[in-house]
Amino acid sequence: MPSVVGLLELHELAARRRGDRLREEADRIQAELAAAEEEGQEWVIARRRVDTVLAPGCAADAGPQAAAGPQDRGTQPTFRDGTKPRTQVPVWREGMAPSVLSVDYQRIIQAVADRARLGQGPLTCQEMAAAFGMDVAPARVEALRSTAKRLVARNWLAEPIPGRFILAPGVSEPGGGS
Repeated sequence: MPSVVGLLELHELAARRRGDRLREEADRIQAELAAAEEEGQEWVIARRRVDTVLAPGCAADAGPQAAAGPQDRGTQPTFRDGTKPRTQVPVWREGMAPSVLSVDYQRIIQAVADRARLGQGPLTCQEMAAAFGMDVAPARVEALRSTAKRLVARNWLAEPIPGRFILAPGVSEPGGGS
């Protein structure tokens, strides 16, 4: 006959395994949600760009001065609904400073640079969330991961180990250091 303690341990193990399975499923769903939200934002941007192109007085109607684009004239476009486009992350080039990025992206670059300066190695998204005083909830972590991956794709960060981020070669930290 099995002992009571042995039976309790079996039930504990089964409950722990069920919790692990549910946690994995929740993480997967959070990742899908983050991807779906990002795709939704991309469609919003596409619609706004089409609105801009189809708006009266667009570049096609206004001649060569307007065809240069609002960025070329030093202003940021505003859409008919009064909103500004989502911040774009430029591809890093030699001599480009992190100050060209939005504040949120600069914060990530600074956190990764601080970590490197202290010799603590690559930074994970969970550590970023904690450093920024955010909830270390899967949704927050996935949002940071998406942002960090965008910086990797634009050559600002590197990901030598999946999920761990460092400054890309040649990128200097905010404030002028390397």
